[in-house]
Amino acid sequence: MKKLVIHGGRPLSGEVTIGGAKNSTVALIPAAILSEDPVHFDGMPDILDVYNLQLILESMNVSSTFEDGKLMIDPTQIVEADLPSTAIKSLRASYYFMGSLLGRFGRATVTFPGGDNIGPRPIDQHIKGFEALGATVSEENDTIHIVAENGLKGAHIFLDMVSVGATMNIILAAVHAQGVTTLENAAKEPEIIDLATFLNNMGANIRGAGTDTIRITGVEHLGSETTHTAIPDRIEAGTYLALAAAQGEGVLIKNVIPEHLEAFIAKMLEMGVELDVREDSIYVPKTGKLSPVNIKTAPYPSFATDLQQPITPLLGMIDGTSMIYETIYPERTRHVPELNKLGMNIDADTYGEIAVHKSGELHGTTVAAEEIRAGAALMIAGLMADGVTEVTNAEHVLRGYDRLVHKLTMLNADIQIEDDF
Repeated sequence: MKKLVIHGGRPLSGEVTIGGAKNSTVALIPAAILSEDPVHFDGMPDILDVYNLQLILESMNVSSTFEDGKLMIDPTQIVEADLPSTAIKSLRASYYFMGSLLGRFGRATVTFPGGDNIGPRPIDQHIKGFEALGATVSEENDTIHIVAENGLKGAHIFLDMVSVGATMNIILAAVHAQGVTTLENAAKEPEIIDLATFLNNMGANIRGAGTDTIRITGVEHLGSETTHTAIPDRIEAGTYLALAAAQGEGVLIKNVIPEHLEAFIAKMLEMGVELDVREDSIYVPKTGKLSPVNIKTAPYPSFATDLQQPITPLLGMIDGTSMIYETIYPERTRHVPELNKLGMNIDADTYGEIAVHKSGELHGTTVAAEEIRAGAALMIAGLMADGVTEVTNAEHVLRGYDRLVHKLTMLNADIQIEDDF
């Protein structure tokens, strides 16, 4: 177990460069096993999820090396094997091996994935897609068995609800299916475009990624020593935007695609943060007087659920009450009592409605990160607070933020990772 030890109250300034998108990375790595040749990735984030995915690859005799953002995966000697349950349960996105193994071998056996506890996140839409493609799905002792005895065949699939995970998993399974798969009510996130771009560069035939209708024409072979650069992480970028507005005295955030953050940027401008939005960077000046806002999370391109927690400490600086309506995961409020321990004044109900009132002075204390973005909110509040804040369960935060301590230290933060015995 790890903890973040933060000596707060220090003004932040300087530059920070955003890493590759976590939510792309966790799908790109499983997708690599569909290749018949080695795969090279650039710009990959140095996060715990990458190392856990490498352990899963190793269990299938897939070698990989990772250094300075460059990840090489060689699936040429891949074998079917039981995947390590500890690594599978450490991150929910391990479920992308369902789609990639099904596409590669026509069958997959995966322990039910773990990851953040932010309320129910069923995989029924994933299963619906696999079954439409011709697979049989069964569950036994917390393990999911997926078998396509007669091969996978293209199908028309309409998702009952917009799901990033189901959209990606169905794409992974369908790239080798016979015929054409049409996926409607698909998620539109940039990370889906990133995955489709990678697969198309290997020889897949995917059209419509980024719209609500995606068509996948199955192909027999994928490969050709592909090199792919992951898109920048819009959630990491949004986190640093919120931190810079809350505690910064001039911070330049580099390697950003502003179009991926339009809803978030719009809310920051609405509250009065004077952002200088450039082609691939955003400058955040020292913040003046801010105004309350109302935020409603919804699927992309609306305000991301992953950013409602990191923006909360900033909302606490505002005279008046800001409202957050969490429509994706109504139970995603576990950060609220922890932030209140630091001196914030937040009310939340069980239906995803969060009222953020003007905070008094924040004072360091010990708080627990129950998931990635909750941990990011606590980290920001700890950097704002007087005294020392200890964020336990810090491994959650480290799963999602590239070289976190290094980047914050370069901005003048006083923060360390320590073992939490």
